[in-house]
Amino acid sequence: MFVHGGKGKKDRYTTLSKKFLKELRSYYKGYLPKYWLFDGQSGGKYSNRSVQEVLRKAVRVSGINPFCTVHTLRHSYATHLLEAGTSLRHIQVLLGHASSTTTEIYTHVSTTEKQRVISPLDRLD
Repeated sequence: MFVHGGKGKKDRYTTLSKKFLKELRSYYKGYLPKYWLFDGQSGGKYSNRSVQEVLRKAVRVSGINPFCTVHTLRHSYATHLLEAGTSLRHIQVLLGHASSTTTEIYTHVSTTEKQRVISPLDRLD
């Protein structure tokens, strides 16, 4: 999936879940949007503030961490990729980070990744 002008106004390619694509196709067939996939109340694109409010309402209804933000979703995506074994370099590209140092911020979150580390001494027979 191509993201045009995402975080940091950067263009990049990222993943699109096959499951989510199925949902999007169903939504598209039902609503037949003209230009924007998700039209705002007035017909134009959603404002940043509107997206934040939609997420805030979903967070309230779900009962998850009330401090969840749109950026939390991005951070969670990166953390899940890391825990699934995706290399930091690939995550860097998917998130559109110019520097690997920025991507390395996500490494401190992953306790699963720390548990996978095996001492070289333990690899000796």
